[in-house]
Amino acid sequence: MTIYDFIVQDKDGKKVSLSEYKGKTVLIINTATTCGFTPQYANLQDLYSRYQDKGFVILDFPCDQFGHQAPGSDNEIHQFCTSRFGIKFPMFHKIEVNGENEEPLFKYLKSQKGFKGFDMNNTLAKAIAFQLKLKDPDYEKNADIKWNFTKFLIDKTGTVVERYEPTASMEKLEDDIKQIL
Repeated sequence: MTIYDFIVQDKDGKKVSLSEYKGKTVLIINTATTCGFTPQYANLQDLYSRYQDKGFVILDFPCDQFGHQAPGSDNEIHQFCTSRFGIKFPMFHKIEVNGENEEPLFKYLKSQKGFKGFDMNNTLAKAIAFQLKLKDPDYEKNADIKWNFTKFLIDKTGTVVERYEPTASMEKLEDDIKQIL
């Protein structure tokens, strides 16, 4: 099984087979518009602009599961992202990434690459870890998505290569993208 076996909905509600992205390096992210990590959109658009001609694409899945930080409709989220950050990469229907209503794609992604921990050098990492530990002292032991802007890097064969927590450095992400392009 690869990501190409999944069908998702785009921001307009149309079904999209991820097989459309065969042969590309893909970054799949769950995002939010009012999160401390929302400024990452600027870095992500920069990566997309620099590498899209080399076969790189970002697939953006808004998610409102973490602190209700992705309010609004798919269209409102799209308008925010395009007007504020100039986002040009594909945006999809708002989804859930954990729990009984989780998007099957994300269930698959988590089964391929589990949680490896936060980069505690990031200023938001300690606060997120503290909140998570209050809810579940063993949160580090499961593969659930922990917060907005978790990213999965997929190679040209549809294989999940790496998972990046929202606290991971963009430099590390870019280095890995360049290696598999």
